[in-house]
Amino acid sequence: MLWKVCGMRSDENIRQVAKLRPDFMGFIFYPKSPRHVEDLDQLVESFRHLNEETFTVAVMVNPTIAEAERIIKTRSFDYLQLHGKETPEFCASIKAKGVKVIKNFAMDENFDVTQLDRYRKCVDLFLFDTKTKQHGGSGETFDWKLLEQLPEDLPYLLSGGLSLKNIKRAKRLHAPAPQGIDVNSRFEIEPALKDVEKLKELKRILKEK
Repeated sequence: MLWKVCGMRSDENIRQVAKLRPDFMGFIFYPKSPRHVEDLDQLVESFRHLNEETFTVAVMVNPTIAEAERIIKTRSFDYLQLHGKETPEFCASIKAKGVKVIKNFAMDENFDVTQLDRYRKCVDLFLFDTKTKQHGGSGETFDWKLLEQLPEDLPYLLSGGLSLKNIKRAKRLHAPAPQGIDVNSRFEIEPALKDVEKLKELKRILKEK
């Protein structure tokens, strides 16, 4: 199972997390988030700690094309993760600029699964998170039974309140099964500072058969 750690900011914490070799590391460019990255150049410099096996992800909420291009032009990010109301056309325009796209969908009992078909050709990975006002990082889970309505072949990451207490249950999901998981607030000492010991335990659990 793939795993993504999201919401780092400091050089030393990025170095510590990178040593665990997660499949993805996410960095948040959303001013309302307590994990917002303010210094893009400094962040990119910290990528020297990463290995080639770890993909970098820039997380944005309803960015303009200009805002997205500022990130893309650094040539330092493999994916843009879009957390707002971005249209399929917007996702396609981002993908055409040479980066892959992860599109987040906030889940609750009113979720309309039919909208996913419109994104199939312009999204590389879907991400399902808990619907909240802060666009992720809430530490809250959603009802995983909602995943049963997803198409069997949909490539997605599961997010929202994942912790050491429920990760084994997430591994057993088969309705359909996620390709990976995305962790954030439940693996923190404080916002933007990841708890490396918890992440080590997470990695151990994910590698268990």
